[in-house]
Amino acid sequence: NSTPAAASAKAARAAVITTKIERQHMALAILGMFVFSTRTVPFSGLGRSQSWNHPSQQVVGDMPPSQYTGKSPEEISISAELRPEVTGGIGSIGELRKMADSGKPYQLILGNGQLMGSYVITELREERSELMYDSTPRAIAFSMSLKKISDHAFGLEGQALAQAAGMIRALTGF
Repeated sequence: NSTPAAASAKAARAAVITTKIERQHMALAILGMFVFSTRTVPFSGLGRSQSWNHPSQQVVGDMPPSQYTGKSPEEISISAELRPEVTGGIGSIGELRKMADSGKPYQLILGNGQLMGSYVITELREERSELMYDSTPRAIAFSMSLKKISDHAFGLEGQALAQAAGMIRALTGF
């Protein structure tokens, strides 16, 4: 009893299931060559902070005048709860530690393709819990801080920009 309508409905259901599976493994973000995904570090929060500088000079008998001197570098915080049995774990955090140790800036691209700029890793924090008999954690609370050093995600190297944009398109399906 395979009618064209039934076959079409079956194909549509298969396409929806395939799309859901593909979305589960899409990149949440990319920092340098490190891909944040459900298999590595599926972060649950991304925060941004920015401040603007208005230093003032004390004067006698009046309000201190202030002068706008520009903005401070943007900072981004990423937080996640890792379950090494399902997601990334100590190995993924180790890769990020090596990146931080290098002191190099890395381009940050969000999963929607937005180029954020170049960032350095300024802090990594982890807290291991639900330890097994050999001290292997079943849960790792993880967070990291990034500091923006350039608005240009890839500096002057346009070839790198094109390569990264192609990588994002391939990962996100755009």
